[in-house]
Amino acid sequence: MSAPTSNVTIDTLTEACNSTLGAVHVEAKDISGGCGQNFEIMIVSPMFEGKSTLQKHRMVNEALKDQIAQVHAFSQKSFTPAQWEAFQKQ
Repeated sequence: MSAPTSNVTIDTLTEACNSTLGAVHVEAKDISGGCGQNFEIMIVSPMFEGKSTLQKHRMVNEALKDQIAQVHAFSQKSFTPAQWEAFQKQ
């Protein structure tokens, strides 16, 4: 029996972040070597204002739960627009 195939792509992750999290910037990378089972994502959204890192990660996990369930590994970094601006200056 073969492993189920994933319908998760960089585009589907980006679209989900834009539509559910109001993201103003998304960088998604498939770091699986091409099999589409390991993603890392950076999300910038004003919806993260006033939230702790844990709260932001929970928001992302909830918004992307269908996609995350289809992949082997998923890592994220989430920023407010002000945090993103500061991060880029480092």
